[in-house]
Amino acid sequence: MRELRVIGLEPDGKKVILQDTESSEKFRIPADDTLRAAARGDLTRMGQIEIEMESTLRPREIQSRIRSGASVAQVAAAAGVPIDRVERFAHPVLLERARATELAAQAHPLRYDGPALSTLAEVVAAALGARGHNPDDTEWDAWKGDDNRWVVQVSWRVGRSVNRAHWRYVPGSNSGTVEAIDEVADELTDPDMSRPLRSVIAVAPVSEDNTYDYDHPELAFDYTPPPAAQVTPVSRPARLTVKSDGTEAVTVDADSLTGAQTARRIPARRAEPVPAQQVDSEPTVTEPAPTSTDDHDDHHDHDDAPETPAAEQQPPAPRKRARNSRKPAVPTWEDVLLGVRSSGNT
Repeated sequence: MRELRVIGLEPDGKKVILQDTESSEKFRIPADDTLRAAARGDLTRMGQIEIEMESTLRPREIQSRIRSGASVAQVAAAAGVPIDRVERFAHPVLLERARATELAAQAHPLRYDGPALSTLAEVVAAALGARGHNPDDTEWDAWKGDDNRWVVQVSWRVGRSVNRAHWRYVPGSNSGTVEAIDEVADELTDPDMSRPLRSVIAVAPVSEDNTYDYDHPELAFDYTPPPAAQVTPVSRPARLTVKSDGTEAVTVDADSLTGAQTARRIPARRAEPVPAQQVDSEPTVTEPAPTSTDDHDDHHDHDDAPETPAAEQQPPAPRKRARNSRKPAVPTWEDVLLGVRSSGNT
């Protein structure tokens, strides 16, 4: 490195003229603040001048950002300068933040009944240990908020997520106090430390056999229809009317016949059409003249009469007057219900 000496200034005073002592070669450099600070030995001023020339952030603004919680890397990226040029201004502020973190850890958390006897560090360690976390994995930090009051943060990792709790630190006697800012910090300083930070209700498994109504979930339930043998049919009473000629007419409800036949559980078999002269829709009552032959025939018809459901019977034929001189006997209610014909004495 060659040695130069100052021999003077240019006429405009903006340049300083230097000369090599060996070759007598002349040089000139700008007469700016950097040169003046170097001549006075003001190294701090020299670094500040360099940052002002290379970025738009002043050193005081850099320190203010770091005091507010920003990191050195964030400030360097915002200023567009290397990290080592920001660290010289950030170092005093980082020491200040570390001291505030130590004081906040020794402060007492505020609860509903007043300050706790334990310190914040002890309360956080006990709470995290009760919830299955390692207190040694926590990271502490502190910075000044917008209200110029210190905020302390405790962060820890659970799986891929990072949990953070924040308190507001108030310096005072007996190491001061801290007040929870968010819900996580309030749960950590809660006296009931056995409950988890987040409670999730387990979802009950749904059986695949159950029928679920997605439109009306409150109506989804299992229903097994009762056996057909347990169904009790509701029959309607028959109506008995007296005709003008003194005879009785029985009116039968078709629903009662259907219910009675279903209750008896008779196998379905197609019934043969009943002749019109055997069952009349409005039979009349006459004095029966029973004979042995008629009784034998009636008894034979009673045994061989097919038992078929009323739902499969043919519709009754149009009412016709019997052409024979003897009118048929009026069937009783049991005969109509069972679909048979009994003797006229019943």
